[in-house]
Order: sequence, then C-alpha cells, then structure tokens
Amino acid sequence: MTVLRWIPGLRMLASYRISWLRRDVVAGIVLSTLLVPQGMAYAELAGLPAITGLYTTILCLIGYALFGPSRILVLGPDSSLGPMIAATILLILGSNGSPERAIALASMLALIVGAIMIVAGLAKLGFVADLLSKPTQIGYMNGLALTILIGQLPKLFGFSVSANGLINEVLAFVHGLASGEAVGAAVAIGLVSLGLILALGRWLPRIPGVLVAVLVAIAASTLLDLAGHGVSLVGTLPQGFPPLTVPSPVSVSDLPLLIAGALGIALVALTDTISTASSFAARTRQEIDGNGEMIGIGVANVAAGFFQGFPVSTSGSRTAVAEQAGAKTQVTGVVGAAAIVLMLVFAPGLLRNLPQPTLAAVVIAASLSLADLPGTVRLWRQRRVEFLLSITAFLGVALLGVLQGIAVAVALSIFNVFRRAWWPYQTTLGRVPGLPGHHDRQQHPNAEELPGLVIFRFDAPLFFANARTFRDQIRRLAAAEPRPHWILIAAEPITDVDTTAADMLADLDEELNANGTSLVFAELKDPVRTKLERYDLIGTLNPDHFFPTLDAAIDTFCQQTGAHWIPPMQTGAETR
Repeated sequence: MTVLRWIPGLRMLASYRISWLRRDVVAGIVLSTLLVPQGMAYAELAGLPAITGLYTTILCLIGYALFGPSRILVLGPDSSLGPMIAATILLILGSNGSPERAIALASMLALIVGAIMIVAGLAKLGFVADLLSKPTQIGYMNGLALTILIGQLPKLFGFSVSANGLINEVLAFVHGLASGEAVGAAVAIGLVSLGLILALGRWLPRIPGVLVAVLVAIAASTLLDLAGHGVSLVGTLPQGFPPLTVPSPVSVSDLPLLIAGALGIALVALTDTISTASSFAARTRQEIDGNGEMIGIGVANVAAGFFQGFPVSTSGSRTAVAEQAGAKTQVTGVVGAAAIVLMLVFAPGLLRNLPQPTLAAVVIAASLSLADLPGTVRLWRQRRVEFLLSITAFLGVALLGVLQGIAVAVALSIFNVFRRAWWPYQTTLGRVPGLPGHHDRQQHPNAEELPGLVIFRFDAPLFFANARTFRDQIRRLAAAEPRPHWILIAAEPITDVDTTAADMLADLDEELNANGTSLVFAELKDPVRTKLERYDLIGTLNPDHFFPTLDAAIDTFCQQTGAHWIPPMQTGAETR
C-alpha cells in the first residue's frame, strides 16, 4: 500500500480495466507519430542533436507514467523550454562548444530541474506557479513566440546565421536573404510544410498536420532529390537505445548559471503543467494535484537527464491528440515510448530523408500557437495597467533574452501584487435608495450621505508600504468643509494591520481628535482586532469607537447627532 501511495502509475495499474487497453494502445501509436518529429524539432530548437529529443521523449513518458498523478497528460520536449535550454547552455559553452559537452550540460540541467521540482512537490510548494500572472505570462509567451520564429527563419530558408539577440538575428536574416544565401528548394519545402501544418490545424484539426507535413516532405525529398538541390536532411539516426549515462561533472563556476536556468525552466514548466492539467481535468470534473504534478514532472526530468535528455514539460497539443485518440490512462505514454524505441532499434533510417526546413516549420507552427494576440487585445480593452505589464514582459524576452525575460516576467508579477497592496482601491460609501447596504460613491455619485459622517473603505491590509497612503487619504477627508465629526472605516477588507500601521493609527487618531474628528471602525475582523489589542492600540483608540456592523455604527452616530440621510446636492447646499 505504501508503494502504491507513492507511485501513482502502479496504483493506476492495480485498478486497470482490460477494456481500456485497446484504446490506450491505439492512442499511443497515434501519439508516437507526433512525438517523433516534434521531439527532434524541439531538440534542435534547444541547440542539441535531433536524436536527443527522442531519448528525452522516451524517458520522460515512462517517468511520468509511473509518478505522474494525471491519467491523460503527455510530457515531452517543449517549444517554450527550448530557447531557455539553449540560452543556458550558450552562456556556459559560448559559440564553439562541442555537441557532447552541450548534451552533458543539458542532461545536468534536466537533473537540476527534476530535483527542484521533486523537492518543491514534497514541500507542497505548488503555489509558486502563481508567480507568473496571466498578463505577464501572455507577454512572456508572445516574446518567446517571436524569438522562436525569428530564430527558425534562416533554417526554413536553407541557410544559417551567427547572431545573438532578436535584433541581431533579424539583421543577419535580412542580410542572408539580400546576399542570396536562401536555397530555393529549402524555401519551397519549408513553406509547403508550414502551410500544411497551419491549414490542417485550422480546417481539419482531427488530422495530424505535423505527421502529414513530415510524410509529404519525406516523399518530396526522396522523389525530387532535394539533397542534391542543397536541402539539408536529418540523416540516419543512431541505432539503439542510449545507455544509462551520468552527465560529465560540471565545474563549480557553471553551477550558478545552471541553477538560474533550471529555476526559470521549472517555473515555466510548472505553470504550463498546472494550467494544462486544470483545463483537461475540468472536462471530466476531476481535481488536480499540484504537488503531485511537480513530483511527476520532476521524476520525468530526472529520468531524461540520466539518458542524454534535456528538460521537459507538459504539452497541451500532444495531450489533446492523446485524448482525441481515446487515451484512458498513462499506458498511452508507455506505448508511445515503446513505439519510438522500436523505431530506433529496427528502423533508425526511417526519417533520414526528412528535410531540416520541415523541422523548422514544425517549430514555427508551435511558436505561433504560443502567441496570444487576442488575449493581448483583451487586456488593452479591459485593463490598461495589465496590458502594459504584458508588453513589458514581451519586450523583456524580445530585447533582453529568454532567461532575462522570465526574470522580468516574475518580477513584474510580484510587483503587480505589491502595487495593488501599496495603492489599493479606496472609496467613500453612501446609501442608494432601493438598494440594501452601503455602496461605492464613485459608482453611485447620487448616493445619499449623512452630514458630519464619512464612510471610508480601504481595500487592502494595512502594512508599512500603504500606511502613508491610508493616512494621507484620511487627512484629506478630515480637512473637508464642514469638517466631519466621524470618519467611519468600513474595515472588513482590512485583513491585517502590522506594527508600522498600528503606530500610524495611534498618531492619526490623536491628530484627528485634536481637530474634533473621531476615527471609528466597523466590521473589523476578530483576528485583526486581536492584533490591535496585542499592540495595546485599543485604549489608545476609543473602545467605544469599534462596532460590529456599519448599521450599528451609523445608528449610534444618528442617535448622538440627530443626523439623517440626505441627497448629496442638499449636503452641498448646507455647506454653502
């Protein structure tokens, strides 16, 4: 029972129904037709030999099948991680590193990512996925899509460039076109492949566009001798399955860069996995296990890292293919992995005539799916501040680089949270005839008021960063003419008061009392009141100025002053 508890895959097998097997086998075979070309393409996107994408796919599928909690998710090399892997390796190797050294560094990166995920999952830190807010995530993915697209254009046109950074890559690509470096046959097969993938994805989504493009490209390469026309081909893959390999040791000076890259990759992989798992679980009304997903992804990365693989994440497109093909359990992934192993053992030359521009088309199509232009437009229409955050994250990726971009995206998300607490929404309340309760006077300008009473709501906990904001607003309200007798704080949104804010309240209350205005609280939560008592603030603040509800406070004020509700125009007349 303990083993079943810690290994979800075995727990699934213990309750497996034989009627599921046919569906899982069929779905696994269908899935493998997508896993092979995408795995190879995303390996090259990460700056690694294409064969490593297949090694990675095999091991991560088996690792997640054993330790992943979801019965439907499909893991593998991912287009959003490829540039991050390449950027991390490039920072260490430079431009002249050997492929063997690059593979070793990528495998070590996968091991570090896996360790981070497993430890975080055991520590129940799944909430860190929230560090990337939706607007910054949209901006980051848009920047990533543009970066991938520009990086793959030379390959699509049959030549290569040596440049770093988006602007330099654009200039190098344009220079290559102007210099006549484009290969006509490569351009033709690349654009045909891309057109097939996009057209089938748009109008016939049930037909695997990637598979069709790969088959058409191989046929064209064989019949038309594209290699003789200057088109680069994948060639025969190494035969067999890679042995268990411990990545060559890295120097201590390499560790900071590897760990920094691994942290960014882990965050993106977790965010992608949680969102994908949530969307697929919602279809079947299932709950997701965020911490279990972290452990499953972690094991998948560790498994890949020991067999010349690189970091992986969840794939929404491949998961959708598996679901549409009838997948019932993780056995689908195991069947897909087995199909790839059989290809490597018995038919390593199956894809030897696959043109490299077709792999570039696969990556470009994936990059286009990462972009969310409708989401960006929606942010512009709905909330301009979050639109600006999204654009800043986009520029961070596009201009600074992928790793720096993820740091910018996380920093912006955290800053946005802090900004909302620093400058929270605040308003005064009034009574609207025909509506129960007390309402925002910015939304209801004709709300009735009580002469001598201001009802103020501050929608955030009171702490050191916003204490001055709260105090300055209260001072402005107190300075109005005629001066209010009470400033009543609708305190329900105030979920905390720290010591800095407590000292501010004591000083503010004394200042207001000196000018004939009382600071009064209603609906203060019990835990917050307990803290005020611990700070010895109740006593300094008049204990009679704390009320359980707004109505109780207002009734007391009316009894003491004889005030009654009047429309704001009459209040203005009385003031004059």
